[in-house]
Amino acid sequence: MRWSTAFIPTLRDDPADAEAVSHRLLVRAGFARQLTAGIYSLLPLGFRVAQKVTAIVREEMERIGAQEFRLPALHPGEIWKRSGRWEVMGDELFRFRDRRGADVCLGMTHEEIFASLASEIRSYRELPQIWFQIQTKFRDEPRPKAGLLRVREFTMKDSYSFDLDLPGLDFSFQKHFEAYRRIFSRVGLDALAVEASSGAMGGSESVEFMQRSDAGEDRIASCAACGYAANVEKASSALAPVEDAAGPAAPDRFATPGVRTIEDLARFAGGAPAERQIKTLVYVLDGATALVMLRGDHALVEQKLRDGTGARDVRPARPEEIRAALGASAGSLGAVGVAGLRVLADLALEGRRDMTTGANQDDFHLRGVDVARDLRVDAWLDLREVAAGEPCPMCEGPLEVGKAIEIGHIFKLGTRYSEALGAIVQDEQGQSVPIIMGSYGIGIERTVAAIVERCHDDKGIVWPVRVAPYEVVITVLNPKDVTTSEAGAQLYDALRAAGIDVILDDRDERPGVKFKDAELVGIPYRITVGPKGLAQKQVELVRRRDGRSQNVDLQRAAEIAAESVLEDRS
Repeated sequence: MRWSTAFIPTLRDDPADAEAVSHRLLVRAGFARQLTAGIYSLLPLGFRVAQKVTAIVREEMERIGAQEFRLPALHPGEIWKRSGRWEVMGDELFRFRDRRGADVCLGMTHEEIFASLASEIRSYRELPQIWFQIQTKFRDEPRPKAGLLRVREFTMKDSYSFDLDLPGLDFSFQKHFEAYRRIFSRVGLDALAVEASSGAMGGSESVEFMQRSDAGEDRIASCAACGYAANVEKASSALAPVEDAAGPAAPDRFATPGVRTIEDLARFAGGAPAERQIKTLVYVLDGATALVMLRGDHALVEQKLRDGTGARDVRPARPEEIRAALGASAGSLGAVGVAGLRVLADLALEGRRDMTTGANQDDFHLRGVDVARDLRVDAWLDLREVAAGEPCPMCEGPLEVGKAIEIGHIFKLGTRYSEALGAIVQDEQGQSVPIIMGSYGIGIERTVAAIVERCHDDKGIVWPVRVAPYEVVITVLNPKDVTTSEAGAQLYDALRAAGIDVILDDRDERPGVKFKDAELVGIPYRITVGPKGLAQKQVELVRRRDGRSQNVDLQRAAEIAAESVLEDRS
């Protein structure tokens, strides 16, 4: 490819709305353009990178014996209703009615479709199976942002395993786990595998693959001492036991005028520090009002509430619902003496005494509350968000908490979809049993963005060779000079013959413009061909990632550059 005829619309300035580094650089370097909120076009450079990522993903899937499919993106609503996800997925599922009035949707995942195809498997002898596709998905994100990191249309590799029993599922899950590690290593990412919530996908276990980044919307807790890692939606910590005084024989009601928050009560004369308060939240779970209690200095993780209760529809109660349920407004709420409402409590409150909580009367609180004596708790759950510095649940070392980008997610689904869609086989005893499924996803464009988040500097992108749009750029400093132009063309032909992805920058531009574009686009190696160097029968070879420069003999330049590329590919 010649740069003079290529469509590489680099920009001098960053796009005004770009916050994430990957968003800024992928637009500025001519890899992508926004069509509308959450919908992007991949330009030729971006498509080349995506294709290289896709090729690596496909190779690793085929390495574990997976078979590739191509399934429709448009799904009948009926099949999602059979699995129960038509209601669960909410507004994020693109859905509409066709001209016959039938419900249809655009697939965000394909569990239902693959499970329906698996219903043609009749015998255990046909198992195990691993099926996959690399296809466009749709998700009606309420707040698309950060360029390719959160979008409404995207490409995903989704694969599915089908096994007869749980040991088989474990084996398929481990095969994918190892394949994902290889994929992310090959594309230049330092992926961290973390425990995760399965969410609306369901199943018994899931693992997310995370790339640490300030652009990430997920937060992970990890321990450097033992390797424990989990999404904060799943993470726990080993809080030290608290020895409380016995407190009074009964709760003491006291006035707290103007107190509306945990912080207000901590500052109030006669109040209590946050760690000695009981925070009472009112939630609506599948239409039923429930009280959720945590220690005052702890934050609720809503996903833990969903996972712990199995509720599909979870939301905070509205002010009028709170007053109707408890007779008071937020800031004066508690569970002492409450009947007729489900009460859920975080494990950190178990056994606590002499605590302070709301009295269910505006501007009044109760002190001296004994949780076991004064509160009726229907379920004890892990509901709180872990904090940096808390003890690791495995080794009690200090936890670190930081942002990360989810780049892959693997699930042990079990039989939820096979039972709903009729994927039943005969086992060795002739009994009908549901196939046990796993689900495994990688977002292609999100992986591209994650690579940029990790591999960049103040000059632009620094692509790893394996996924770079071009591996070498030949920068001809004076294309109007016949000798210089011919030398660049000969190097270009030699590198192409050696199997190197090379682009020839033959534009009639100033050298500084060409150098800046090559650095912004992030091509791993640059060969500079100019009249002064050619007079010495030499060209300059520059490595992008560290700026290392060397003058090499013109006759060996293609060979040396090719060797460098092939070494980086390996």
